[in-house]
Amino acid sequence: MTQAEPKDYEVYDFVLKNYYRLRFSPAVVADVKETGRNPKRVQREVRKQVQNTGIGTKSKQALKLQQEQLKMERKIVSREQRETEKQWKFELKQQKRKEKHRGK
Repeated sequence: MTQAEPKDYEVYDFVLKNYYRLRFSPAVVADVKETGRNPKRVQREVRKQVQNTGIGTKSKQALKLQQEQLKMERKIVSREQRETEKQWKFELKQQKRKEKHRGK
């Protein structure tokens, strides 16, 4: 059994209550179509763009972009955690060396 779509007022109420907790993806640039151009040239340009960006809807491209950004953020956070762990281990080792040197 499928679940019913939320009503407009329910969506509006949800957005009002949770707006500051929502995470938005960056805007995706929309291409503006020009009329009256050479169709073969337009087709070549479209083929080039599809090869560069890949096939998919703008929403899928936006989701992919957001996924890449979250991946980069996770990499940065994990790198910082590794560095702090490394620094902590180094300081612990230095402290143990000092204690051994003092004869404790």
